[in-house]
Amino acid sequence: MQATLSRPASRLRAATLAVMTVVAAALAGCGTSTKPPPAAQAPQRPSVPDARFFTLADDEQAREMVLFALGLLDTGYQFGGRNPEAGLDCSGMVAYIVENISGHRLPHNAAQIADSTRPIALGQLQPGDLVFFNTMQRRHSHMGVYIGDGRFIHAPSSRGRVRVDRMDNRYFAARVDGARTLVSGPDRLARSDAPACAVTGC
Repeated sequence: MQATLSRPASRLRAATLAVMTVVAAALAGCGTSTKPPPAAQAPQRPSVPDARFFTLADDEQAREMVLFALGLLDTGYQFGGRNPEAGLDCSGMVAYIVENISGHRLPHNAAQIADSTRPIALGQLQPGDLVFFNTMQRRHSHMGVYIGDGRFIHAPSSRGRVRVDRMDNRYFAARVDGARTLVSGPDRLARSDAPACAVTGC
């Protein structure tokens, strides 16, 4: 009699164990399926150039930007001009420099250049980067090349010559509205916490 009762009990325990094993496996499978694939979790490497933005080949070309800009000092201003012989305006000066250094032809328009180059925080400015200003009641209506030490070279219509001005100049500090870099690298991403006061004087 005892042997007869033990067999059903043994079968019941075996069946219960089998059900628990199946449930555990199913739960484990659900847990795995909710995890995003590894590719979705991996952040994009910031050192890889963003295809949306134009970048120079290397840091050396960024340094050449400064030297080339310095060589254009006192060049006459000409609205729509994009070569020193005819005169330069602000975007024409930048487009002329970039084309001579890299062979790439940027748009002859400050706002369009801003759209095609990578944003950075003002506190991350390095020589060869671009600075933009709102001087005509619209964003990115003027631009220049940052040369370091809080200074930039630009081609303003006032006084009619390519010249150096300071970022903390009262006029420009009140109108600065962005910075862009032509260099790709992990330390050049825009950061909201990067201090700008060293550049604009806040």
